[in-house]
Amino acid sequence: MEHDDPASASDTLSGSVLCIEDEPTSMELVRTIVSAIPGVRLLEACTGREGVERALAELPDLVLLDMHLPDIGGLEVVRALSPVISERKLRVVLLTMQPFSIEVVKAMSLGAHEYWPKPLTYERALDGLRRALRRSPP
Repeated sequence: MEHDDPASASDTLSGSVLCIEDEPTSMELVRTIVSAIPGVRLLEACTGREGVERALAELPDLVLLDMHLPDIGGLEVVRALSPVISERKLRVVLLTMQPFSIEVVKAMSLGAHEYWPKPLTYERALDGLRRALRRSPP
């Protein structure tokens, strides 16, 4: 089976991704992946409050959200974005070191789309970005 390389996905993927992440290694991996897909623009935030502000101001197509941020937790971010998630069909992906937890369950019940375990791998993140950004119209 042939795998697409990031460049070949550029004509089918477009949009913006907001990564709310305070861990430099994870943020750098996301930067690397997004920079390989020309049609996708990366927005960054390193605190939950900054992430909520950017998400509401820019309405990205996808939010990658670290569940453990220095100011407010990922669950609080999802709560703050919940109306926009339901209205605009904003997709939120949770990034967490913990296995499936009650916080993840609560965040998903508020509209988070899925979760990716950390540490992120290039392949998992690229595949997830492709799934999330290659949505069919309603």
